[in-house]
Amino acid sequence: MATQGSRRAETAVPERGELVYDPAKRKVGEYQDMAGPYAMLRPVSGGCEWEADPAQIRAATLSERLSAGVKAANARTERGL
Repeated sequence: MATQGSRRAETAVPERGELVYDPAKRKVGEYQDMAGPYAMLRPVSGGCEWEADPAQIRAATLSERLSAGVKAANARTERGL
């Protein structure tokens, strides 16, 4: 995670495309950008972005990233892609 100049130096901001965990939604998302006070996350399998509290999100663990990847692969299979 990189730091952003407008935030305190110790607050890390994810890189675009980094997988993060949103505890409010209890799921992993791909960090897109900031929109006002919110972090914008996109489901790993694609779809609509959602707003997350940037103070609450954190880097996804290896287990969480693997689980999200398997769910995305299963979703692609179900869609016939």
